[in-house]
Amino acid sequence: MKSLFTYLLAFTFFISYQSHASDDWSATGHRVVGKIADQYLKGSTKRKLKKLLNNESLAFVSTYADDIKSDKRFNKFYTWHYVNIPLDSDYKASDANKNGDLVTGINFCIKVIKDKTSSDADKTFYLKLLIHFIGDMHQPMHVGLAEDKGGNDFKLQWFYKDTNLHSVWDREMIDSFGMSYSELAGNAEKLSKKEVKAIQEGSIIDWINDTHKVTREVYAHVKPDENLRYRYMYDNFETVRTQLQKGGIRLAKVLNDLF
Repeated sequence: MKSLFTYLLAFTFFISYQSHASDDWSATGHRVVGKIADQYLKGSTKRKLKKLLNNESLAFVSTYADDIKSDKRFNKFYTWHYVNIPLDSDYKASDANKNGDLVTGINFCIKVIKDKTSSDADKTFYLKLLIHFIGDMHQPMHVGLAEDKGGNDFKLQWFYKDTNLHSVWDREMIDSFGMSYSELAGNAEKLSKKEVKAIQEGSIIDWINDTHKVTREVYAHVKPDENLRYRYMYDNFETVRTQLQKGGIRLAKVLNDLF
């Protein structure tokens, strides 16, 4: 009985660690992106997605690329979750990651899905990754600095709890707000067709550079070891919501173009 209890305790710790060690939008954030994207999909796109995803929703599969991180067979995709860009630079001027990054990962997924010779299984796999990576590219710390691993080594506190800048933007603010993904998506800002079109304009690299503007602001307004509390939430949560909405709107654009 004692050994069983020890095993269960260790397993619980492992699951807790895994859920807090991932390095992008929390599950809630990714599901918000997927749910918002649903609102902007064409009917024909929805039908093709329904077939490839076996009736699973965008919100449901949006965490897949994180779920497979625990399987070593998929280690080669790890660097596809982020890109490191100096604060005074942009994507094209930054050093390329020899293992690939968010941009090369997204483009590879699109290439496989477009390829008429790709199997349905491959299209489904890379579609799930694509859905996740479009979400990742709108998390400011996924376009962060190499020297602090996108804020993971930028230590601070969130309401007196030790954490890091990356986690604050991943999950701390979202979790503190206390809404489900469907509630957050349902309360996204009402935008005109003109505003939606403006958000969807540009390329993947343009969208990366757009997020990097937010990244610069994030780094400029926080200090190492700072204890972030209500004021930081007040000043920054609307930016979180905006980035999630942009992610959903742009994900819909990518999927509509593909299907």
